[in-house]
This record gives sequence, C-alpha cells and structure tokens, in this order.
Amino acid sequence: MTSQVPNRIANILINALKGGVVPRVGLEYITVGRTQEIAAILHDIQMIEEGSASFRFIVGKYGSGKSFLLQTIRNYATAKGFVVVDADLSPERRFAGTKGQGLATYKELIRNLSTKSKPDGGALPLILEKWISGIQATIKAQFNVSEDEFDDLVERQIYAVASSLEGMVNGFEFAKAVVTYWKAYKQDDAAMKSNVLRWFRGEYPTRKEAKDDLGINFIVTDETWYDFLKIFAAFMVGAGYKGMLVMIDELVNIFKIPNSITRANNYEKILTMYNDVLQGKASHIGFLMAGTPQCIEDKYKGVFSYEALRSRLAEGHFATADIKDLSAPIIRLKMLSQEEMYILVEKLLNIHAQLYNYSPTLSHDDLVYFLTVEYNRVGAETHITPREIIRDFIELINILHQNPQKSVSEILGDNSFEMAKGGLTDEIIHQEFIDFEV
Repeated sequence: MTSQVPNRIANILINALKGGVVPRVGLEYITVGRTQEIAAILHDIQMIEEGSASFRFIVGKYGSGKSFLLQTIRNYATAKGFVVVDADLSPERRFAGTKGQGLATYKELIRNLSTKSKPDGGALPLILEKWISGIQATIKAQFNVSEDEFDDLVERQIYAVASSLEGMVNGFEFAKAVVTYWKAYKQDDAAMKSNVLRWFRGEYPTRKEAKDDLGINFIVTDETWYDFLKIFAAFMVGAGYKGMLVMIDELVNIFKIPNSITRANNYEKILTMYNDVLQGKASHIGFLMAGTPQCIEDKYKGVFSYEALRSRLAEGHFATADIKDLSAPIIRLKMLSQEEMYILVEKLLNIHAQLYNYSPTLSHDDLVYFLTVEYNRVGAETHITPREIIRDFIELINILHQNPQKSVSEILGDNSFEMAKGGLTDEIIHQEFIDFEV
C-alpha cells in the first residue's frame, strides 16, 4: 500500500496529473524508476556543494518524464539547502535575442527563485532578510558589545561577503547593491529595499534610472545576465546555502527559432555555460536543461547543428541504448518499463481511493487489463508516453468512482482486451507484473 498522503497533496497530485501537468509537491509519493538517472544527478549536487559545477541535458520524448525528473531533483535540492531557479523557454524567453529574450529568461529565473522554506518562488527578499538577521544573531551570540559596536561588526561582516564577490565579472556592482540593501534594512527604508530588489531582478530599464535610485551605474542586460547567475551562486553560498541549481525546460524553443544566426547565438550562450563548468570558471552552480531528442540531435537546427557543442556532447563508440554512460553530459530518458508503469498506476489508485475515501476495488488483473489495452493501441510502441497513460488511468478511476455499477471492461469496451491481444498477451504481462504485486 502507498504510505498515507496528506489530502491536500493527494488533491494536487491527482488534479495536476489529470491535466497533464507535473505537480510541484508530493512527487516522492509517486516516483518510480529513474533510479540511475536520479543517482547521477544527486552526485552532481554533492559536487556542487563542494564547490564544483555541473551541466547536464535531460533528453526524452514529449511526456516521457523530463519535467517530472526536473521537479523531483528540484524538491530534493531545496530540501538539501540549495537555492533553485527554474524557467521554461518560450519565443519570449531564450538565452539570447534581439528583443531582450535573454534578460526575460533571467527575470523568470529570479522570479522563480526557490528555497526549502519558500518552495514556490519569490524567495529573494526572504534570503536577504534571513542572511542579515543570521549575521546579527551570530554576532549577538559571540560578542557582548554596545549597539554602535554591534552595528559596526554586522556591517563589517556584510562588507566581507560583498567584497568576496568583487573579483567576479560585474561583482563590484552586485556587492554595492548588497551593501545598499543592508543600509536600507538598517534604516527600515522599504522603498530603497524594493528598488534594490528590482535591480537584482533585472527590472531597471536604463542605467540612468538605476544610478538615480541606487547610485549604481549598471543594470542586468541580455549580455550580462549569465554572469549575474554566477554571482548569485557565489552570494548564496556566502548567505549560508549550499549552492544554486539552474533548471531550464522546453529547450525545443531554441530549435524552433527560424533564423539561423539567432539560433547560433543561443547555442553560443549554452557553449559558454558548458565551457565555464568544464574549465572550472563556475563554482557552486549546476545547470539542468531538458529537451526532446530532435532539439538536441537535429544536425540542421538542433544543439548538434552547432559544431562546437556537437563535438563536446556526442557520445563515444561504446554507449548504447541499453548501456548508458550516466556521467556523460546528456542523460537520455528511456520510457518507464511496463512493470514500473504498473507500480505507478497502483500508487495512483491508492492515492485516489484515499482522497475520495473509498476502498479500491480494482484487482491486479484489472490493472494488467488496463495497461495491456494502453500498450497495444495502434502506434503505442513508438508514441505512447507515461503522461498519456497516467491521464487515461485517472480518467478511468474517476469514472469508476462516479459510476460504481460499471466494470472496467464496460468502460474500456468489451472487445478491447481481445483487440489488445497480440503484443502483450495476458500470460506474458501477468508473469512480468506478478513480482510487483504489493
């Protein structure tokens, strides 16, 4: 049986999955398979914590579980004390563009900045306040000093963290903004704190406005946003976090760019990030980018169309579809096996039953029956995905719950099982699944 799931989480899981969306919470209750892939990325996270950097592409068909894997890793990383920023690319959000698309991606990443205590994004103000109050608490515990001396010690600690950033590209301006925020915090100047946050988020349209408001003659732009992510990673470590994880989904939107020069500029930006990681120019930061096989491998418009990336990312001669090198920069997601899908639908059945307060009546044979029908639809071998199977299954158990007089065979169609035979026979699938009965 599935362990007890809080009803609020169960409701989110069922509704999100029925809508074809990856839920942001509760994934630990429904995760199956992907053991090796998750282990490889968790090793990366350990290396990031120790001051290294990592870069991975997560590659799989639509609905194969890329977003699910990213979300699982995101939840794990925040629980471990990492800061996570994530964004889906779109025509308006890219790595580079002539209309501010790179900056738009940066804004989305910072807007979605998440921590364990603020898992749904918008964590920047909380991080700054927590950092400052943490410094104050440490000094209060270590020193018995007057109020003036106390403020002086806190300020020196703030400046120490800020000055450690100044050696980085654009680090001086970032450090100045950190100090400006501290002064506004000390004076309880809400307007100035808000302006500094606007600056961090890349929301100042001109350098003049930033100079007038903050005395900082610099703003985040399409050219500088990636440098700012690296500074943020360094700052987060100074503020007590383990590092930063940057997650980019929907890489296919770069593949879809019609202009070859614009596409090349975007791939150039990816190359810069990748080289920084491999050459040790980035630390305490990891990149996970998810896309379809076509958007990676297409030699005319995909990542591999950019020769400098193709030569770095292409697999060697020994890896195969079944034998993968999981330390390689590209992690290819195989479809969940039929056994793993059985375990998943069983978990969903138990969560649904708990949510709607009934005893599940579907038997092992009913679940096998459902999966056999799904896997033997015309074209299923190459086109069916976990997302589609999950949606169909939730629809099935919704209908059964609302129409208890109906049987599985009535809903799937009396002849559906006969039609399904020929690929997975009842005998084979029963044998495959029998070890996974709970």
